[in-house]
Amino acid sequence: MLSLLPRSTPQEKSLPFDEVRAPPLGELDATSGNLLHYDIPAGIVVFLVALPLCLGVALASGAPPFAGIISGIIGGIIVGMLSGSQISVSGPGAGLAIFVVSAIQVTGSYRGFLASLVLAGLIQMLFGALRFGALANYLPNSVIRGVLAAIGIVVILKQIPHAFGRDIDYEGDFSFLEPGGNTTFSDIAQSVMSASSGATILFFISLAVLLGWDQLAKRARFFQFVPGALVAVALTIGINQLFGGIAPGLQIISKEHLVTLPVIARFSDFFAQFAVPDYMAFANPGTWVMGLTLAIVASIETLFSLEASDRLDPYRRISPPNRELLAQGIGNVACGLLGGLPVASVVLRSSANVYAGARTWMSTFTHGILLLAAVFLMPNVLAMTPLAALAAILIAIGYRLTRPRLYREMFRGGWDQFIPFIVTVLAIVFTDLLKGVLVGFAFGAFFVFRKNHHEAITMVNDGSNYLLRFTKDASFVNKNEFRSKLRRLPPNSHVVIDGTRALFIDHDIMDVVEDFQKLAPYKNIHVELRHWKTYTL
Repeated sequence: MLSLLPRSTPQEKSLPFDEVRAPPLGELDATSGNLLHYDIPAGIVVFLVALPLCLGVALASGAPPFAGIISGIIGGIIVGMLSGSQISVSGPGAGLAIFVVSAIQVTGSYRGFLASLVLAGLIQMLFGALRFGALANYLPNSVIRGVLAAIGIVVILKQIPHAFGRDIDYEGDFSFLEPGGNTTFSDIAQSVMSASSGATILFFISLAVLLGWDQLAKRARFFQFVPGALVAVALTIGINQLFGGIAPGLQIISKEHLVTLPVIARFSDFFAQFAVPDYMAFANPGTWVMGLTLAIVASIETLFSLEASDRLDPYRRISPPNRELLAQGIGNVACGLLGGLPVASVVLRSSANVYAGARTWMSTFTHGILLLAAVFLMPNVLAMTPLAALAAILIAIGYRLTRPRLYREMFRGGWDQFIPFIVTVLAIVFTDLLKGVLVGFAFGAFFVFRKNHHEAITMVNDGSNYLLRFTKDASFVNKNEFRSKLRRLPPNSHVVIDGTRALFIDHDIMDVVEDFQKLAPYKNIHVELRHWKTYTL
């Protein structure tokens, strides 16, 4: 059984990330002590963050609000149990919302979209079986760090309007351009100009509680067992209700400024929220096209998020990407069969999980259980939660992702690291998550090619004798540099082309050598090949 496979294990030496401190190695298993101390409190924080995000993504997708809750539950419980990652959190992703809208249009109905989602899950399972997860190993670290930093900036910018009581934009939106011609910056400006006094007060109270609770947790063990985010939410709910009695003008009563959760009055109402796929939609070619599209996009987002989550893990545990694709595929099949949205590993929720102190996958599982319980036990209480309080939590997480120290470190790493990093940041901030990731990956790949291009070949000379040596494997990316060096050889010279250190020399380089051997006699250049055919594949 997949759930019985061993999860990723810590390296022998822990490597702290920013201010996330790793506990002793002996505390890293899913023991009861570890659950009480780390994972259950972290699961509560992730639950508070995930709840409005699930509802917001459902709204953006044109789906029933409960569809987002279904995906959050499946992402936490099913994917959480099957995934090989200890700290990654899965759920409905904002980057997939536009594809859900397109799938509904192509298939003709929401139930038709569910059929394409089942196909997407099966294709993802095939990706995992074929070991396509190895593609994650080719993601440049500069781009991964850029994704984390950019998400931090976007979260901060997107939550500022909620902090001031302007909740026009749905939770979880990462797009710079907004409906109606607005942008992220214009939305911030309008929120400041029309700030709600009550929301602003609650935001700063929540922020103060979060900052103060962190300091108290360092001094007293008791405060480590209670998440500061939970205290902030409970306090703002109480203060907002208090405003109703002493300062009605400050009380937040509009539903658009509060968490909106479907209310389940009876147990039978719970099952009425589910939907099943329209199996007739499988006869529509568009259903298959959208299924493949969803599988590819969800897999890309998952692999990027998985790599980013591993970067945040204080133990630097390495999650198995193929197992993750398989788990995500099973999760998406379940979502399609039950009426949910596509799930993927999500950076924001995973970041909240790490910074809340999660140590094992049980925190992810806990957040899924809490989403399920919330629907039955406390929908009316959660519906009193001001979005301004959640904005404080998300802004605190966003700041940790995009600390100024990170930019200084990347700049000191050289242009080959800094340019892909900063391009990724800007592309995500000024477009959206998926487009920005693709742009960043393109720049990262370019600089990788560029670095290999310059370092693969060296040329030295002694008078008219030249030595041209490959210092590593030679591929098509070195073709232009190789040709340039050959062109610079003067007439009446002797050149040795040495392939001793290259285990692989591809056919493009071989063709260049053969062409040069034909032209060299016209310049009276003698060409000698050393260890050439032996090391050529």
